Amino acid sequence: MEAQNRMTPSPKIEAGLQHTIKSEIGCSGTGLHTGETVSILLKPAPANTGIVFRRTDQIGNGTEIPALVENVVEATLCTTLGDKDGVTIATVEHLLAALAGCLIDNAIVEVDGSEVPIMDGSAAPFVFLIECAGTIAQDTPRRTIEVLKHVDVELDGRQVSLSPGNGFSVGFEIDFDSNVIGRQDMNVRLVNGTFKGQISRARTFGFVEEVDQLRRMGLALGGSLDNAVVVSGDEILNDEGLRYEDEFVRHKILDCVGDLYLAGAPISGHFEGYRSGHAMNHEIVRALFADPSAWRYTEMSAVTESGIEPQPLAATA
Repeated sequence: MEAQNRMTPSPKIEAGLQHTIKSEIGCSGTGLHTGETVSILLKPAPANTGIVFRRTDQIGNGTEIPALVENVVEATLCTTLGDKDGVTIATVEHLLAALAGCLIDNAIVEVDGSEVPIMDGSAAPFVFLIECAGTIAQDTPRRTIEVLKHVDVELDGRQVSLSPGNGFSVGFEIDFDSNVIGRQDMNVRLVNGTFKGQISRARTFGFVEEVDQLRRMGLALGGSLDNAVVVSGDEILNDEGLRYEDEFVRHKILDCVGDLYLAGAPISGHFEGYRSGHAMNHEIVRALFADPSAWRYTEMSAVTESGIEPQPLAATA
């Protein structure tokens, strides 16, 4: 990855305020599914903008697609956003996870293609990019989505739920018919740098026997051992092996953090997932919003350097 602008790591996050990046910064890489070289440019944005993707290869000033669950148009193997005209941006989840983990509320993401680059298959390169750009506080309170009661979704043996909780935490369990992966579970409270330190470096993964089928479907055209953990039978094909013994479930948590940021604000509550994927992650956000008694907006009262400690100050409509 080549950062177009390098700066010192981010300063302390100021309690209770929204943040954006301090300066423009970009990188380029390969699209996991298209196989094309694509560049992104992160730009600062005013308070209350949220995260907005902009396709700069479109005619005119480009198409803008806010990173909101209502704009999800596909969830097969990745999260794809789209607009009413059929313009799409795929594989947004790793970048969204990095923005969530770095507490960036507002940013414009310019993309000169139909997919965010996969980089090394994790969120770590995007965390590095954001830290190089630096962050800046904005004179507007940061709002969280406080979960007020348990909400769940179950489909074909897969389960997801959101429950009230202090701050944001994720519990996840996977169960694969593979000796290399098997059953893995992890619970993590995303505060005080745990996203960067424990989750961000976990890479996407797949099975070698699925590669040909995916490519016939026009997917995974840019996939390689440089940007994914590849499992073949009882072996990991990557020369360097795994970054964590349970890298697979950690990556599922990474995806979950990115998908849940499509709520449009940080969630204050506990997510629990069993064999969940992108589609189920989106569905639990929709289920939460479908019940007005299950959530409310609250202002955040305490923020640490690299984690959040949300406490309701004043509920807002």
